[in-house]
Amino acid sequence: MKRIAIIGPVFLMIISAAAVGSGFQLLLIPEKLLSSGVSGVAMVIGYLSGWNIGWLYFVLNVPILISGYRILGRRFIVLSMVMVLSTAFFLQVIPELHLTDDRLLASVFGGVLVGLGSTVSLRYGGSSGGFDIIASIISRYRDLPIGILTVLLNTIVVAALGFLQNDWNAALYSMLSIYLTGRIIDSVHTPHHKVTAFIVTNSTQELASRLLKIPRGVTILKTRGAFTSEERDMLMTVTTRYELAELRKMIKEVDSKAFVNVVQTVDVIGEFRRR
Repeated sequence: MKRIAIIGPVFLMIISAAAVGSGFQLLLIPEKLLSSGVSGVAMVIGYLSGWNIGWLYFVLNVPILISGYRILGRRFIVLSMVMVLSTAFFLQVIPELHLTDDRLLASVFGGVLVGLGSTVSLRYGGSSGGFDIIASIISRYRDLPIGILTVLLNTIVVAALGFLQNDWNAALYSMLSIYLTGRIIDSVHTPHHKVTAFIVTNSTQELASRLLKIPRGVTILKTRGAFTSEERDMLMTVTTRYELAELRKMIKEVDSKAFVNVVQTVDVIGEFRRR
């Protein structure tokens, strides 16, 4: 059953990779623009050296994904590896075409297309690799805000493009593309790296034991329905957006009728176990 359950997410990773690869080859790369994260680093190196951007993207992401194994979990890293490998493949098979000579159009639609592909991968338990994982690793040891770290790393890459190629127009258009990619991810998935799930269920002990194996702390609250006056348990747990797909899957397996409310968490004060 586990093998069957992974087929759907793997297929979605491949579809997502096709969208990201299309955004790169049809819009961003022909205009010498950048995407966010490690793909941006691969593009800068590729523009300057003439090396294959697809394989650079793959080679740069592999050590990052391996480093993030303990922090983000096996399932997330496996799906992310599928996403990264598929993206590298599509960058080889999709021809580089100039769909438009307008850098503004290329940055806008390239950012949107990459954002959609990245969002689907995050939604179903993977990612396109890159700076989010690096930022998560750094924040685990330094407790720094992941969002600020990601913006800082992207800014350094974009500034490097402007400086090394003396093309600040390309750098500014790349910032627009990166911004739109982020906005797409935030609007469809979640802008916060931490979320709190409130789960009303009749399978309290089984679900709590599953959550503790992730491992995540769980608080059990007694609740009573206003309409039925029925008493039930509500589990509260704080997790990360990387684990949200895994959490949804787990709840559905244990109690398909559970009521779940996921809310954005701006900050956590106190102990928060970092995977």
